Formats: sequence, C-alpha cells, structure tokens
Amino acid sequence: MKLLAFDTSTETMSVAVCRDAADGSPRIWQHSAAGGAKASSTLIPAIMALLNEAGLRLNELDAIAFGAGPGSFTGLRTTCSVAQGLGFGANVPLLPVGTLLALAEQARQARSDPWARLRVVAALDARMDEIYVARYEFNDGEWALHGDFDLIRPEQLVLDPGWVLAGNVAAAYGSRLVWSDGLAGEIVAALPCAVAMLHLAPALIARGRALPADQALPCYIRDQVAKTTQQRAAEKLTALAA
Repeated sequence: MKLLAFDTSTETMSVAVCRDAADGSPRIWQHSAAGGAKASSTLIPAIMALLNEAGLRLNELDAIAFGAGPGSFTGLRTTCSVAQGLGFGANVPLLPVGTLLALAEQARQARSDPWARLRVVAALDARMDEIYVARYEFNDGEWALHGDFDLIRPEQLVLDPGWVLAGNVAAAYGSRLVWSDGLAGEIVAALPCAVAMLHLAPALIARGRALPADQALPCYIRDQVAKTTQQRAAEKLTALAA
C-alpha cells in the first residue's frame, strides 16, 4: 500500500510515508520535529519532502492517515485541516487514527513477540492536571477497546497487574499514579507516532474506517480548552485555605 501518516497532537510532529518495495515488503520513510505552534507552518513542507524522498505523489496514495486525537486542541485542528486539504486536493480518502491507539501499537511493536496477547493502558498528558486514558487489548491479530475514553486526574488512574502503561504520563505524574498491587509494572514511554499509524492503517482500512475528506473529524474529548478566570481563582483560594 501507498500511505501517508502524520500527527501533531503533542509537542512532537511525526510524519511517515510507506510504499511497497520491489519484493513486496513495505518500506517506510519517517520524519519528526518540534510540534506545537510550529507545526502549522512546518507540517506541509515536511510532508511534501518525505513524499518526494519516497518517490510518491499525493494522488498516488491509497489513504492519508492522521492523528485524530485526543490531544492538543491546536495540534488536532492543524492535523485535521491539513489532512482534509490534502485529501480534497488529491481525491484521497482519509483515515482518522486515535492517538491513544497509536500508543498501544507502539507498545506492541516494542515487544519481542508483537503477535502475542497484550493489554495496554494508553495515557497522554492532557495538561490542566488531567490525563487522557484508554484501555486496549490485542488478541488474535486485532485491537479491541475496553470501555471508553477517559479524561481523569492522574491519581484516578488505577493500573492493574498484567497491563502495560504506554504514553507520557509516567514521566509527568509518576508519583501520583496508582498501581493496584503497590508495585510499578511495565512502562513504555511514547508519544503518538506516524509509523505506528502506518502499522495500524491496513487493518483499519479493511474495516471500512477510511472516509471522504469532509467526513473525517478530530476527537477532542475535552470540551474546554483552558480553565476560566473563575476556576483559576477558586483553585487559588482552595490552595491558600489548605
């Protein structure tokens, strides 16, 4: 398959391109750089440079995968708007890929036996003293979501034995995370990665997840971008009282 994937949901911008080599095996080109506000001006040049390196044109792609969230509001809007623009212009379907699912896939790819059963708690720092969380299980060659996405305080995340923690919350909130047996389990430090999205793409496309450009939207989870003045004042008063 000929695929493009990119993500700007965090402080890191990740771009990757895949095409089959002469022997039929997939070959991947990848690029990462600073994300955040810079991504709005650097993402498209990075995409075009990587496509050129891979010898591909936009209209030759089978799909464009993008990090659909959750993540930074600005980053998700950047990723989605660029994906929609490229998809419309080249008449290529879009594939929204969950950033938390990408974390789970990175944990799977890091294992010695990536096809073995695996249970992953994927968690990203959501700022404002909260984290995005989803639980996934890989079994029989497929990922399944356990429950729904959560937006919670770090100390509300309870990690059970046998589950791998993937993401960036251990570095940010490690002392506040709760391990149910009192012993820290396996941790995979990761941010959403375009290469992981390429690994996920064929199965997602086979399930009919590719969409026309006008139907592909980001997943925010959080409805509020920042705390209000009243919320900040209330928190300050609570801290002073404490």
